[in-house]
Amino acid sequence: MIELLAALSASAAVGMRIALPLLLIGLLYGSDLWAKAPLLSRVPPPIILGTLVSWSCVELLLTKERLGQRFVQLVQLVFSPIVGAIVGITVARSVAAEDWMIGIIGVVGGLLALVLQLVQVGWFFRLQGLPLWVIFIQDFLCVSLVLFAFDAPTQGGLIALLLLWLAIRSTSEWHRWYRQQGSSGDRANPRRHKQDPD
Repeated sequence: MIELLAALSASAAVGMRIALPLLLIGLLYGSDLWAKAPLLSRVPPPIILGTLVSWSCVELLLTKERLGQRFVQLVQLVFSPIVGAIVGITVARSVAAEDWMIGIIGVVGGLLALVLQLVQVGWFFRLQGLPLWVIFIQDFLCVSLVLFAFDAPTQGGLIALLLLWLAIRSTSEWHRWYRQQGSSGDRANPRRHKQDPD
């Protein structure tokens, strides 16, 4: 159970930023963890380090403005399930999880990262851009969840589950908001007779 909570914590961090969690894992816990990663183990560490540092800078700097958020979110949406699975498997291997469990943890980690990314994209379009204070909270949570994954996996896993609960609540709130846009006699199809897109 601890292995799953640790992997959920790291995968939730990937749901907010892609390169920063991998960079923190390599810098804080040694590059030998990169050797346990499924795809990263085949790439020389200097290339991994250069790529992760570059993309971490892009994530930290470009997300502070609306156009940069849109570009970064597009890339994160594509790669988050892959990186979430990689991080989940890496954390599971580092805590010596059983072999049959590692694949399941990888799939769950990838799905969690994708769900959190989808919710961020939804809020981005719903609010016409994420506020700056939300971006700083994302950065803080990303770093904290990576640290929790190795030092306090129970707390990190519970935070990841809380984020998943908030994501589910967000989708139900969007559905309610979407249904309320329709006229009182046509709640089943709110988009009928609409001129402006959502």
